[in-house]
Amino acid sequence: MLLMKEGFTREDAPRTLASSVTVAPGTAGSIRVLRGQLLRITALGDGAVASLFGFTLADPAIWLSVHHTRVFSNSYLLGSGMRMVNNRRRPMMVSGKDSVRRHDLLLPGSTSAWLAERGYHDQQGCVESLSAELARIGMAVPKLPDPINLFMHVDLARNGDITPQPNLTKRGDSITCRVVVDTLFIVSACCTGIEGNDRPAPISLSVAEDLTGFPSE
Repeated sequence: MLLMKEGFTREDAPRTLASSVTVAPGTAGSIRVLRGQLLRITALGDGAVASLFGFTLADPAIWLSVHHTRVFSNSYLLGSGMRMVNNRRRPMMVSGKDSVRRHDLLLPGSTSAWLAERGYHDQQGCVESLSAELARIGMAVPKLPDPINLFMHVDLARNGDITPQPNLTKRGDSITCRVVVDTLFIVSACCTGIEGNDRPAPISLSVAEDLTGFPSE
């Protein structure tokens, strides 16, 4: 059940444009995006990783599913024009303008315990930051799904090895997606615990009706 807090409303609410959100390193932030609107996720620091989650406003039991997206697209790489789908294999958003073109569809979100085991002490994990943001906005969900890790890239070898690659994201890099169903998106800017992608940086979330609604680059 989605509680009516912080301006997050049902799918039949009047169309509004959500205010931009800045996600501080080590935390998560959320933004409501309505069907047909554009969501832009921007790195505000070098090396940023944005772990993306999404829950439909009409039914939070329907969420953005990285697993179904891989199967639906028959790919572990997120490319331009690719449809990201929910756990019922229905599109939720379509990737568009992208200055990075390096995103991960394989790795799960970090947890605080796992980070501590790897030597990242006093770091909040992606899973805990997601839970904290859901609690803050009063949204109850039946499951915490794995994220789409924007701005992080891994290679998949023929022998099955997964090799994280150095993060090449620079301040100002962004990806813009067209959203096709009213959705509450949550982005974590927490430490991933993945070497080369383990220096959290702030993230900006912004919404527009079209590309002209974003600041010129």
